[in-house]
Amino acid sequence: MRVSRLMLVTLRDDPAEAEIPSHRLLLRAGYIRRVASGVYAYLPLLWRVLQKVSRIVREEMDGAGALETLLPQLQPAELWQRSGRWSGYTAGEGIMFHLSDRQGRELGLGPTHEEVITALAADLLRSYRQLPVNLYQIQSKFRDEIRPRFGLMRGREFIMKDAYSFHADEASLKETYAAMDQAYRRIFSRCGLRAVAVDADSGAIGGSASQEFMVTAEAGEDLILTSADGRYAANQERAVSLPNEPIALPGGARCGGAGEVVATPGQSSIEDLAAAHGFAPSQLVKVLLLLARFEDGLRQPVLVSLRGDQTLNDVKLANAVTARLGAEHGALLGIDPLNAEQIRQERLDLDLSTLPLGFLGPDLDDRLLGAESRRTDATSPDLRRSAGPGQAGVATATLKRSFLRLVDPTAADLDAFICGGNGVDQHRVGVTWAGLGPTAAADQVLDLRSAQPGDRCLHDPGQRLEASRGIEVGHIFQLGRKYSQALEARFTNESGVDEALWMGCYGIGVSRLAQAAVEQHHDGNGICWPVSIAPFELIVVIANAQDSEQVTLAEQLYSMLQAAGIDVLLDDRSERAGVKFKDADLIGIPWRLVVGRGAATGEVELVERASRDTRVLAASDVLTTVQPLLAAGRLGLTN
Repeated sequence: MRVSRLMLVTLRDDPAEAEIPSHRLLLRAGYIRRVASGVYAYLPLLWRVLQKVSRIVREEMDGAGALETLLPQLQPAELWQRSGRWSGYTAGEGIMFHLSDRQGRELGLGPTHEEVITALAADLLRSYRQLPVNLYQIQSKFRDEIRPRFGLMRGREFIMKDAYSFHADEASLKETYAAMDQAYRRIFSRCGLRAVAVDADSGAIGGSASQEFMVTAEAGEDLILTSADGRYAANQERAVSLPNEPIALPGGARCGGAGEVVATPGQSSIEDLAAAHGFAPSQLVKVLLLLARFEDGLRQPVLVSLRGDQTLNDVKLANAVTARLGAEHGALLGIDPLNAEQIRQERLDLDLSTLPLGFLGPDLDDRLLGAESRRTDATSPDLRRSAGPGQAGVATATLKRSFLRLVDPTAADLDAFICGGNGVDQHRVGVTWAGLGPTAAADQVLDLRSAQPGDRCLHDPGQRLEASRGIEVGHIFQLGRKYSQALEARFTNESGVDEALWMGCYGIGVSRLAQAAVEQHHDGNGICWPVSIAPFELIVVIANAQDSEQVTLAEQLYSMLQAAGIDVLLDDRSERAGVKFKDADLIGIPWRLVVGRGAATGEVELVERASRDTRVLAASDVLTTVQPLLAAGRLGLTN
């Protein structure tokens, strides 16, 4: 390929829309162009990268015994309603683009394909003799991100490889899960990426176990917590740890554990209390008042208690609330602070003035929510959009008139503590859980806190968690029977008994991986692509296109390299050498062969993009020199 025919348009200045290095460089180097918010065109250079990534993915998936297929991007709502995910994906902050066809049938643009593939398995897989089966596809997915950003990192349309496996038993599922783990490690290594596997939350996909693959990078959205011995690594959403020991409360319990009331005017935050009274945050129990919104219209007030120096983990909270109430009330649409705006949007019959916000205790009385449950018409988008096909009217919201009380162990384990007094400008000092009485009894004590860097490790308290940032490029799940049971995908086992299939799910963000590679491999001058996924492996630069000797030698080398199967680009433009060198650095071709003044004596310069190492070669030695270098790069051995 010649640069003059590449439609290459590079930018000298950073685009205003780009926030992180990889996004800026892909725009500046002519790899992508923004079409709409979160929607990008893949220009020829990036398409070559994506094809190479996809080829590596295909080779490893095929080698692991998976079969490639292609599933429809338009998916009927009925399948998602049967799995129980339609409302969660379309209502509230749901991420599915959805529409109605001319017959009024609801459809969604696939953000993922568990429902479709499971429905196919229900039709096609009937006997244990057909199992196991692992199917994969590479295609565009769609997610209506609330805040698209970082280019291809968080877009509304993206390319993904997703695979789904079906098994006769859990042991077979775990075997394929382990095989996919190894295949993923090989994929990322071959793509020249430094990736770490971490324990992860299964999120809306669900399942009993999952693992994310993170490309370490400063611009990563995810916080990874790891132990120094390498035995533990987890996304912060999932991470567990031992918190630091609390500072004992001087004087211990007071007033029989009911606590001594202390005036705290205007001191509604942990920081204000600590500054005014010298309390340590670990001596306090903070109480958070939230409202959980469910698919069937239930609005459940949630009271969360945790130690004052800890931070609530929203993912763990959502999982806990879903586990307790999801089976009865459908998908969890969201959990938000209970405030006047929420009450107004939901049109709930609740007087917030009765709740001493900022001064709540774990024993806040249920009666403050009202004496009896009342159903009210609601016009929030969440409720309107959650109504299924054929349902008339508007859904209704039901405010539960009792709190769901959840307590983190950091709070439950305190012998004596400080907490809100359930009255404005009041706190209590020297409180015990027994002294609070039965009103404060937890519905559940469970881990709700975010593990933090510096926390002690569970497997070895002598070690501390260390933090790094990462970009998720892959995620594998053991789904179990969640979808097969919901969509009645059953088979006959060896004993002739009919049972639900076991399932696994395995995803790689192909377009995200390409940008993650740039985030991990760049410098002040541009991109430094790994050889294995670079759009071209080597670029031949004619320093002076007016010099006939340089042009002739460059053309000869270009033809020779092409004939040898090398992916080569020839910069044949009539630009100054400096412009060509800057563009070559910016677009990040791994090796550069400069044909300059030495052409008269048959000499050229070979420059490695990443290291800047330069060597002068006889033109006759170019092929024998570059072939082993590129061969090693294709295997991911030099990145």
